[in-house]
Amino acid sequence: MDVSAIASVATEMSQARTADAVSMAVLKKALDVQAQGAAQLVQAAVQAMQAGGVPPRPGSIIDVFG
Repeated sequence: MDVSAIASVATEMSQARTADAVSMAVLKKALDVQAQGAAQLVQAAVQAMQAGGVPPRPGSIIDVFG
């Protein structure tokens, strides 16, 4: 193996590591955004239940005997 081939391999490995690091950073950011969205959804559900927007039990709004 000559020197230029070694340099080429080293450059390719460095680029691969950089690409992996960028991919991981994007994945972590996506997971953070998804976690924030889930937390907001849970909070909205809790607020709706506390405000009385959700019936206390299933079937309490529908008149099944009328």
